[in-house]
Amino acid sequence: MSAQMDDALQTLIIESRELLQHMEEALLALEQTPDDAEAVNAIFRAAHTIKGSAGLFSLDHIVAFTHVAESVLDRVRDHRLAMSPALGGLMLEVCDHLGWLIDGVAARQAPDDALSGRSEAILARLREYQTPSALPPQLDLSDVDWPDGNDIAPRPSVPVRGADSVSSGMWHISLRSGPNLLRDGMDPLSILHYLGTFGQIVNLELILNDIPPLSVIDPESCYIGYELGFASETDKATIDGAFDFVREDSVVRLIPPYGPLADYRALFADMSGDSLLLGRMLVRCGSLTEDELTQALETQERIELDSQSAGKPASLLGDVLVAQQLVDKPMVDAALERQHQLKTMTAGEATLIRVDAAKLDQLINLVGELIIAGAGAQLVARRLKVPDLVETTSVLARLVEDVRDSALTLRMVQIGATFNRFRRVVRDVAAELDKDIQLDIRGGETELDKTVVEKIGDPLTHIVRNALDHGIEPADVRLARGKPRQGRLSLNAYHESGSIVIEVSDDGGGLRKERILQKAIERGLVSEGQTLSDKEIFGLVFEPGFSTAAQVSNLSGRGVGMDVVKRNIQALRGTVDLDSVEGQGTTVRLRLPLTLAIIDGFLIGAGSASYVVPLEQVLECIELPDKDKPEAGASYLNLRGEVLPFVRLRDLFDIPGEAPRRENVVVVQYAGERAGLVVDQLFGEFQTVIKPLGKVFSHIRCIGGSTILGSGEVALILDVPGLVRQVTERQPVSRYLSSTPSAA
Repeated sequence: MSAQMDDALQTLIIESRELLQHMEEALLALEQTPDDAEAVNAIFRAAHTIKGSAGLFSLDHIVAFTHVAESVLDRVRDHRLAMSPALGGLMLEVCDHLGWLIDGVAARQAPDDALSGRSEAILARLREYQTPSALPPQLDLSDVDWPDGNDIAPRPSVPVRGADSVSSGMWHISLRSGPNLLRDGMDPLSILHYLGTFGQIVNLELILNDIPPLSVIDPESCYIGYELGFASETDKATIDGAFDFVREDSVVRLIPPYGPLADYRALFADMSGDSLLLGRMLVRCGSLTEDELTQALETQERIELDSQSAGKPASLLGDVLVAQQLVDKPMVDAALERQHQLKTMTAGEATLIRVDAAKLDQLINLVGELIIAGAGAQLVARRLKVPDLVETTSVLARLVEDVRDSALTLRMVQIGATFNRFRRVVRDVAAELDKDIQLDIRGGETELDKTVVEKIGDPLTHIVRNALDHGIEPADVRLARGKPRQGRLSLNAYHESGSIVIEVSDDGGGLRKERILQKAIERGLVSEGQTLSDKEIFGLVFEPGFSTAAQVSNLSGRGVGMDVVKRNIQALRGTVDLDSVEGQGTTVRLRLPLTLAIIDGFLIGAGSASYVVPLEQVLECIELPDKDKPEAGASYLNLRGEVLPFVRLRDLFDIPGEAPRRENVVVVQYAGERAGLVVDQLFGEFQTVIKPLGKVFSHIRCIGGSTILGSGEVALILDVPGLVRQVTERQPVSRYLSSTPSAA
């Protein structure tokens, strides 16, 4: 396979997975709003696009499978089949199976017997919805009072015109020819001649958007399509039969007289992006003829001239068409809505480009090296004390900082896509547990580093499954406790102090502190009679193998998972904590850094060693009062009336030598807790490129990574969450407030 073909196949794989994700989201949305025609059309378009793309690469097993699913979806679009919960569940299985087929294409593997057998089983269930028994009962329309001016005899297959129907008494036929139509011996013109034998083509609009430049055109391929208005007294089956020989490779859509407005909305949605003119869109859908459009444009021009002379705003074409009773206002509104969508999509597509993630990672690494080199240049300039060189390196530093911020922005993605994947998880798990659970998502627009997003999927999945299994009670238990029958699970994300906070909350039964404490005593984690705070008790659930479940289920209860969640989050330099109120619910809160690559830091020194603290976690710097010098043995400050625990980096890291006479305290904060770090020197702000320590040093506490200074020396990056936890574990002395001078 050539490199160009390989790239095209990779594009198909990526786009197919995105389409399947959109298809799944639309199917889940249909469970809440079964009458959402836009969602049905989105599902159909996704399946049709996957089928067409797979056909380009001769992936016949995907084409054959998707074709049957597409046929069923087409019946749903035509209102011949209702999207029942059973059909919705089957379509979710179709979505999953297509994902496995695409995975096989990505792995360059043909479907095995098990996968082929699953395909046949799903296809057999899909074909049940293609049988006549799946059709809704026919309506008796013999006594219907049809609108005046309708010279087409009513047929039982024609629906009664309702409030959401159009006023056109003609059939609308849309055809997009497949590329092999001519090779198969068919002629689009012959179809038009055949239609003329049992009806009249009132208006015809050729679609020529897909014709390529003459230099690359294939004379044996068919590129045209058409939209036509058709007046006929025959039934839908006869009209539909005119396209039997081209349906396999073409896209055909029939809209009956007085058809629902939703069908025309779907027709607008399938129009290509160059159909931005309102009049042209209405001509294509058969609502307007060329002569009527020309007349309306002339009328609009006359009105516009009169309005300009009178100083009034010009009339819009849609208003003119409605005023002349050429087109229904709902039809104009639908076309304008699609016109706005096309403009928005065109503007968005012009600014988006698909970039390999590995290339972004390489860019970040190069920017990191540039930052280190720039810091070295600044150090040399200051040592030489050449004014021009100092100024030049300062300008360079500002530009490097701008480049850094822009590069990091490229890696930022919204967390909403990750949250939306849990709609399926909640649906399937709730069905397995026979629970009624609603998922609420907030803060989906919150952005964070793509590397973080990729690594939090598994921890979030385990937390969500725990909430569904152990947190939210069955419906009968909830009703007995005076709660709504439907449980509620919430996913929320927001920024706080340079970090992102992700909350998973449920309104279930909450955690029982007594049961947790008893289990911890049985396992020897806590001694009998030991007093623990609520936070410490809840923290016990993160111990390896800890579980209070009365019985093991398929989802949880084996005591394996929450310790892994904590370990994975800490590997991302984050923290996890838990709040719970018995009988009311539980909230698991994850705090994560926005990025894992480059941060703004504050450089400090203790002895001959240098350390970096993330700048967003630094509140202020003060001088250590004489009262709290080492000989006093104090470990708390009275900071403007509040107790501030602190730790000396010399003591923490066993740095040899005498402390200087003048020491400083760097006040840091994380998750609402504050602590002080006593250091020898303050060097100021510093752009920090984070380098991992490696597995050998992963057990070291209070160190989150390393960085390289401009001098080439290595500085350690302090793990502020770990430091704050270690410092605040000591209980403050209440009398200390009155005996210690206040630090200004």
